Amino acid sequence: MENSVKSLLQSIYSGLLALCVAQPAFALAPEPAPLPQPLTLTIGYVKVGHLAPMLAIADTLKKLNVIVKSVEFVRYADARTALLSGSIDIGAVGPGDLPIVLAQGNTNLVGLTGVAASSKYLVVRTGVQINDWKDIAGKRIGIAPGSAVWFQWAATLAEKNIPYKSFTAVNIQGGGTAFVQALKRGDIDAFLCWEPFESQVVGAGDGYFAKRIEYGHSKAVGAELGMLAATSTAMKTKRDAVQRFLWAYLHGQDALSKNPEAFAQAYSRYVGLPLDVTRPSVRLIQLGGVLDAAQIKAQAAEFHKLGVIPKDVSNEVGQYFDDSLVKALQHGGT
Repeated sequence: MENSVKSLLQSIYSGLLALCVAQPAFALAPEPAPLPQPLTLTIGYVKVGHLAPMLAIADTLKKLNVIVKSVEFVRYADARTALLSGSIDIGAVGPGDLPIVLAQGNTNLVGLTGVAASSKYLVVRTGVQINDWKDIAGKRIGIAPGSAVWFQWAATLAEKNIPYKSFTAVNIQGGGTAFVQALKRGDIDAFLCWEPFESQVVGAGDGYFAKRIEYGHSKAVGAELGMLAATSTAMKTKRDAVQRFLWAYLHGQDALSKNPEAFAQAYSRYVGLPLDVTRPSVRLIQLGGVLDAAQIKAQAAEFHKLGVIPKDVSNEVGQYFDDSLVKALQHGGT
């Protein structure tokens, strides 16, 4: 039984990898010189696997005269709120957060780069049969309303002309552990979540990936898993420190993307989960952002269409995605 489960998981992971968005190779600029005077950056982080490069940035930045003050958040939405209030300088947020805050009239959020891409499959409780999109009818599906994965799901349903009310949405608050517990208790039939909680459920035999229910590649939202963002204030007053943060992050990201075992080890330390969970999980994630201004504009238009945001900001949202620092660093500093 154990061998058959492992064989099934391997087959699923191979299929998921084939769907991941390819990330072009780049030549990272040489390490920047230390700042002439120490400067503090307050950085908000969320413990999800695709942000594992965060693990080593404090030590790297210390050499560059950038002092890191770290603040942990459970959800992207909490980090977004902290950025908008100015209580942190840089944070990891959802890839669709720019149009959301802009529609609210707030311009204090500047997107810097995406972080990773992945295919997304509905995770279904063992014993429940969901083989195709028609099978979600009447099922209780756990969602985190307003989350990045929820946006991916809603956009995919719209593109497939599947009524949102065809299933029963069960709102679940908190981190991924709450989804795992709800599935195990039988409160829900399936869930939309993120790694490593998806692989944790599948690896334990409590659920399975519904291989035909892929919702991570809609045209409107795309396969991006997250976004690094800064406050507009930090971009004006601490730009050199922000540049060094991005170099440190890209440096760590590059190293982990080339070494799956190192990625799994860093992932394990970062989120506090065993290697038998993180090793299969890293096979699903391709480090390196795929987000760009065009995708953000598409998201803004779709969010307004779905009624998520009251105002269509697609014509202006691109002004608040500044990937110039990342592009310069990824082209050797030119």
